[in-house]
Amino acid sequence: MLGVREWETLLGQARQARLLARVAAHYLDKGWLPAAPDGPRRHLEGALRLADRQQHEVRWELDCISRALSNFGGPVVLLKGAAYLMANLPPSRGRLFADIDLMVPREKIEPVEGSLLAAGWISDERDPYNQRYYREWMHEIPPLRHVQRNTYIDLHHTITPPTSRFHVSGDKLLARIKSLNGHADMYVLSPVDMVLHSAVHLFQEGDFGHGLRDLLDLNDLLQHFGLEPEFWGELLNRADDLGLQIPLFHALLHIRRLFGTVAPLDLVNRVWQFGPNSLSRALMAWLLGLALKPDHPSCNTRFTALARWLLYVRSHALRMPPNLLVSHLVRKAWMRRFPEQGKLK
Repeated sequence: MLGVREWETLLGQARQARLLARVAAHYLDKGWLPAAPDGPRRHLEGALRLADRQQHEVRWELDCISRALSNFGGPVVLLKGAAYLMANLPPSRGRLFADIDLMVPREKIEPVEGSLLAAGWISDERDPYNQRYYREWMHEIPPLRHVQRNTYIDLHHTITPPTSRFHVSGDKLLARIKSLNGHADMYVLSPVDMVLHSAVHLFQEGDFGHGLRDLLDLNDLLQHFGLEPEFWGELLNRADDLGLQIPLFHALLHIRRLFGTVAPLDLVNRVWQFGPNSLSRALMAWLLGLALKPDHPSCNTRFTALARWLLYVRSHALRMPPNLLVSHLVRKAWMRRFPEQGKLK
């Protein structure tokens, strides 16, 4: 049985990692929740209620999106949390939501955006430079917010920026999407693409505030899809096809370290060959070992902030070529320093 201080640490870490509802669901499944002390139990029960309410809200929001895009005539692909929820996948258990991620063909971005604007979503991004940054160099347009419900949509045309070292063709992903039972107009990525998207998102975005949750999502997907005999071979082949060997290598290395999930024995050597050189492997293992911990005082060391900063810099270097990156960072620094004069000529 945990003591008061241990409960404080557990709840604090779980909340920071956006895993409090997941911990609560685990306690509920194991039959431990009734035996938890009153204070911690209220936090856990509250997290379960919040997750349940948010999941109902996401389902309603997707119905609204479906109606708004009823005349679109093309595939609307759910990504990440919304996909896990609607496909009834293990990562949806106790999941909290900040937005809904959608993907459509790149040539359909403007008509889809127009339909959403007509249905009450708006873009809060007013700066012309940021609009251009999203629309020319990123894999998504600026976030859309509903004027009444304050819900957010991230509308993508692929899963990585076109300027990224790990650029992925949206057409290749759309060629393998899977329909959702009961939702004829909505789709999800194929199982292997879903895993690879999660891996590249985690190890390229540079924000590790909920990195442990994302890694746990990946582990859930691997254990669920891995029940199919051909899954692991297809996953490694698809990583070769999409050029995502390195993100998958880092994901599998840390999933094995933290959760014990490994590729089949006959594929372990192939996974190892996906990795970078030995120096990069050692450095990334050290950095990610620090950054993947919850952002909580009990987990932080004197090197944690440095590790997260280096990974943040790495993420930008992966997403943009040097000339574009330097000009972008100078521009953003100027806008932070002189917000009223941020509109450079």
